[in-house]
Amino acid sequence: MFSERLDTSRITIQRSLKWVLVAQAVLAALLVLSHLQAQWPPGAGGNDALPSGPTTPGDQVRHYDPSRSFPDFMRTPAPSTVKIPGDMPPRLQFEVIDRGELGEAIFLKGRISSGDAERFMSFLASLEEAPKVVSLHSPGGNVSEAFEIGRSLRAAELDTTMLPGLVCLSSCPYIFAAGVNRSASKDAAVGMHQHYYDTPGYMPVFLAVEEIQYGQGETMEYLIEMGIDPGLMVHSLNTPPKEIYILVEDELLGTRLATEILD
Repeated sequence: MFSERLDTSRITIQRSLKWVLVAQAVLAALLVLSHLQAQWPPGAGGNDALPSGPTTPGDQVRHYDPSRSFPDFMRTPAPSTVKIPGDMPPRLQFEVIDRGELGEAIFLKGRISSGDAERFMSFLASLEEAPKVVSLHSPGGNVSEAFEIGRSLRAAELDTTMLPGLVCLSSCPYIFAAGVNRSASKDAAVGMHQHYYDTPGYMPVFLAVEEIQYGQGETMEYLIEMGIDPGLMVHSLNTPPKEIYILVEDELLGTRLATEILD
């Protein structure tokens, strides 16, 4: 039985890697085309016709605006027990919140910036008795910091949750992935897109592609470490940085990014 589970897992990872490699080839081609973008007329290559409003299966791509705390694709406002600022904080803020019958949780809100992982570990160490659940509300940000926060969260054996009306976008799902148990409300939004790589314009294309592939390798390694199907990356690799792909329930559960969907 154990051997069968290993074989099934191996097949799933092999299938996922196949699609990830295909997506990487497409990404490399797009990178070459980006060098020609300055010669295109204004607006060429963009998608200004994206719909707004709540997403449905098959209609899951929206504009990405990291400054907005409540994007227009959200259906439900955050619960009254959670104080959401009008604009996203420029870096992560940490606090302990009372969720009523659900008990206390550590609440992370804001963009993920350089130094936030160290600040989070200091915050955890300062708590006399830390809650066992981490709730998230973030548009993402620095990927390496998200990995560090996630690994410290997993080492502390904490769970993660997405409450109604809250978002976890871009690199934030890597923190969500680190929970031992990972629950998401049907009225929360978990979304992904391509990592943004600020490569110099003078860098040869082959070196830029090499840097991107190295970053994607690190991401795959992290997801596998957390027990997540690396095929999740297909959704991010297929979505440009200025757009966001909102995962539906079947995708959250099928990739094991979420272990439970809450009403």
